[in-house]
Amino acid sequence: MSETTALSRLETNLKLPAACIQLGDVELTYHRGGRGRPLVYLHGGDGLYANAPLLDKLAGYFDVIAPIHPGFECSQMPDWVDSIDDYAHLYIALIDRLGLANVALAGASIGGWIAAEMATKNKSRLGALALIAPVGIKIGPADKLDIPDIFAMRDAPLREMLFHDYGKALQDFSALSDEELTAIARNRETLAMVSWEPYMHNPKLSHRLFGVDIPTLFLRGSSDGMISQNYIEAYAALMPKAKVQVIPASGHFLHIEQPDSLCASITAFAKS
Repeated sequence: MSETTALSRLETNLKLPAACIQLGDVELTYHRGGRGRPLVYLHGGDGLYANAPLLDKLAGYFDVIAPIHPGFECSQMPDWVDSIDDYAHLYIALIDRLGLANVALAGASIGGWIAAEMATKNKSRLGALALIAPVGIKIGPADKLDIPDIFAMRDAPLREMLFHDYGKALQDFSALSDEELTAIARNRETLAMVSWEPYMHNPKLSHRLFGVDIPTLFLRGSSDGMISQNYIEAYAALMPKAKVQVIPASGHFLHIEQPDSLCASITAFAKS
């Protein structure tokens, strides 16, 4: 990946400097900034740059490391990377390569799923987990979806389901550059590839979480139509040191609708 591509105009709203690191045959782009305890942030299906307001706020309290998942935004996508499990192994290697310890690991939506998978594989460098409206487990019968099929929904009802304030969901695609439209399309394509079959979960994950004895905070927006309260409470019940917090006036994208409240909750939890 060229420096020009890595530092594209898509990043202008994110103040954290960008860098690249070679992990095997993966050239991984990540942003890093701030001081204090390391906090690794894993973005959801809407990509990294939608999290800019939250990440810049978190950098006031933490040394924030925020990678771009391969296949999202303008990142490289190796042929062998095609699952959440692949991301989990990659980020365990990233934390090890950077020499981080007592990491606060935060993830939103599929980022929360990645974080949960990481904690079941190697928790030696982790000190706390913040799982923001995560997917990843199955709690209901096999013939019923726990997570609505977002790929089968039209744009308007999908945004109504994901946002508390529908006005914040509106986006003028005609005002976006070709680069930005391409990034949106790549995000959706990659999200479908890594989460489609089985849909939005790993059947084995719920059986592995009993060993994750790291303090864990589950966060959910009060108006989230994608992640139900029953779902997130069932998720938290699988982990011995987990608790649930609901943030008012927010849907699934807490980092867009309530970045101040989300930052405050993560910071208070990580420092407690």
